[in-house]
Amino acid sequence: MNFTKTSQKFGQWADSRANTVFGLGFASEQQLAKFSEKFLEVKEAAKLAKEKSQEKMETSSEQSQESGRDTPLGNQASSFNGTDDEKISIGPENELKSEVEQRKGELELQALRESNARLQEALEEEKISAENWRSRVTQSQQEENQLRNQISELELQCKEVNLEKERNVQLTLRIQELETDLQDKQQELENLCKQAEIIPQLMAECENLTAKLQAAELKSQDLGEKLKLLQGEIDGSQHKHKNMKTELKKFMDVLDGKIDELHEVRQGISKLGVDN
Repeated sequence: MNFTKTSQKFGQWADSRANTVFGLGFASEQQLAKFSEKFLEVKEAAKLAKEKSQEKMETSSEQSQESGRDTPLGNQASSFNGTDDEKISIGPENELKSEVEQRKGELELQALRESNARLQEALEEEKISAENWRSRVTQSQQEENQLRNQISELELQCKEVNLEKERNVQLTLRIQELETDLQDKQQELENLCKQAEIIPQLMAECENLTAKLQAAELKSQDLGEKLKLLQGEIDGSQHKHKNMKTELKKFMDVLDGKIDELHEVRQGISKLGVDN
């Protein structure tokens, strides 16, 4: 059997007779190396013991054949006294057993070679699998780097989106302020339109007041002329002075009232002009 190192701390060997593969794990690589060396020593010792056993069997077989020719059968049994190895009976059955054992050893050797070949194939497959795993790991690392770059880009895009959202919020607030100002301006415009509707009425009233003022001025002129006439009459007739003075006083009171009304009308017209 051949012991094979499958990794730094693990080894295995195959038993073709039992059709089984055995494996051992070690705490360190040094222990695995010592076990492998001891395995080889035991294997070599077993091989040497087997060869010596075969040589002894062949030597004893030759000696028995020579002694069988020269020595009677009665003395053959007495020549095989001594150690256990020397007490082996030599004959066709033992030779058949030796051949069977040799054939069995060859089959075991062939089975071990096949097992070793299978182990080599398994090692090659493991190497290929390891290379595949390495390439996959490298590919995974590259994909991870790509994903990290994509995440960084997405974070930048998210920051830009947040900035745009803040800008949109500010613009929304500005639009709301402008809409409020626009509503205020529309209300002012409506008020001005209402006031503009009142302006024709005010103009009509102003024209009426102007006509009244002109009439009052004409009356004032008439009254001035009458005043002159009265003054002439006063100068012409002294004796009627007292009576005319009383009438004149009444007339002057009326005139003062008209003048006050005229002043009030003028003040009203001036106020309307200022308001207009």
